[in-house]
Amino acid sequence: MKPLGRIYLIVILIFLYTPILVMMAMGFNASPLYELPFSFSLQWYQALWNNTVLLTAGLNSIIIATITAVLSTALGTMASVALSRRTFRGKSLLQLMLLPPIAIPWLITGTAMLIFFYWSGIGRGMHALLIGHVALAIPYVVLVVGTGFRTIRADLEEAAMSLGSTPVHAFFSITLPLLYPSILGAALFAFAVSLDQFVISYFLATPGYTTLPVQIYSSIRKGFTPEINAISTVLLLGSMTIILIFARFAKPGDTRDKR
Repeated sequence: MKPLGRIYLIVILIFLYTPILVMMAMGFNASPLYELPFSFSLQWYQALWNNTVLLTAGLNSIIIATITAVLSTALGTMASVALSRRTFRGKSLLQLMLLPPIAIPWLITGTAMLIFFYWSGIGRGMHALLIGHVALAIPYVVLVVGTGFRTIRADLEEAAMSLGSTPVHAFFSITLPLLYPSILGAALFAFAVSLDQFVISYFLATPGYTTLPVQIYSSIRKGFTPEINAISTVLLLGSMTIILIFARFAKPGDTRDKR
């Protein structure tokens, strides 16, 4: 059974990564129509460097994703602390209400946000994008950090407080360092959700301020060029670098005593 399991795993990995590798390779092909034989060229990266529309949209996406990761991680972590360490009326209902934003199709969520923002006077633009992306990312952060909370013994804080520590000091000196991998993982998750978000951005972006997924969609409608492969490759390599750094230094799941 083990050889069959390895073969199955290899087939799944090939199925997942082959389209990505082909997309990256065609960004270095001189042909604008992806013709073979392959002819190595950096002309599409040079064209990307001069494509201010794509670069501006990419920068907008990174800015929004970074702010979304910071805000949603801070708010989601505080919510996880309350849900994991406190008992109050309506707690079960609040925990249950975290699931619909994840399960409801983003098309419905985007339509609802657009209607609500117009009705409330918020309108569209960068501020609306930030509110929408943060609202989408918070449930993921709460779930990820909440899972980390369940791996931490609550009596560690109680032991610290029995020795004279205040609740705030016990949390920041004991619980928070143990939560660091979960919080960092949740921040990366929120960043990825925001960076990849198309539907909400499509509804809430204005013609003068758009994100990379929306701009790529608009460019494809006019005609696909390998410049999109180039910027996709840059973002992919950047994302993989961040993930590798996280895996190297955070070491999630490593509970060995390192003294």
